[in-house]
Amino acid sequence: MLDSLRREGIYLWYYFSVQLEQVFRYWVLGMVIGSAISVFAKDRLHGLFRAMAGRRLGVFGVVPASLLGIASPLCMYGTIPIAASFARQGMRHDWLAAFMMSSILLNPQLILYSGALGTTVLWIRIISCCICGMAAGWLVGAFYSKRPFFDFRGFEDPVSRDTHPNLLVRFLKNLWRNVKATGPMFLLGVVLSALFQRYVPSDWVASLFGENEGFGVLLAATIGVPLYACGGGTIPLLQAWLIDGMSLGSAAAFMITGPATKITNLGALKTILGFRHFALYLIFVMGFSLITGLITNWIF
Repeated sequence: MLDSLRREGIYLWYYFSVQLEQVFRYWVLGMVIGSAISVFAKDRLHGLFRAMAGRRLGVFGVVPASLLGIASPLCMYGTIPIAASFARQGMRHDWLAAFMMSSILLNPQLILYSGALGTTVLWIRIISCCICGMAAGWLVGAFYSKRPFFDFRGFEDPVSRDTHPNLLVRFLKNLWRNVKATGPMFLLGVVLSALFQRYVPSDWVASLFGENEGFGVLLAATIGVPLYACGGGTIPLLQAWLIDGMSLGSAAAFMITGPATKITNLGALKTILGFRHFALYLIFVMGFSLITGLITNWIF
């Protein structure tokens, strides 16, 4: 009995160490670059978006709005006060929808994390998230051009925590906050990945997420709702699933529904959307993820 437990421990440590070695550098790089952008470039990025308010870009404004949302390092709870201040300055709600949608799905840190999944998956994630933001903006512009989609009442202008006069200290404090926020979930993801690789047969993964591509996409989109907790934590799981036979379309669907339905993001969005708009948001996310997954499988 003791020998069997020791042997299982050796196997699990092997899977854990291999997975950690593969993704750890991407997590560290994401922490460093994300904190650098948050401290040194965040105000500049938001200034670029604020400057769009006076330009006559029309429906095409959702394109730069979506790109700037991806470049923003803020979480949803940090993005909403920023968006509220933009709205008070006259920013169009379709542009705000594009900015907020893409900001939910992706940020500079998660882009770097996703490098562990390979170049193809990384580009699928970037392109699909950008298009999702633009689609959200176009739909809001089409159906809510005469009335506001968001309700930002009660939200004050954001107060930055990065205020130390020494830039290096400011950067290190931001980096430590990011490590504390994402480190536990990152390690949990590596542990779950090791358990998954040890005890879940690869044929089972392939049959669920790969062989029956339509069902696999639907299943991946569905499990993305309860399973997703942290972007860094899901990268090891996705890597293991892809190795075991998960289709690229299923991965793409998971990468849309996961962050879009993350419980903390949903809680923040519910406060500014109301029940009806919140329901529309969920329908849009599920529909877009399914379409993205099916198109991805058709292309690849």
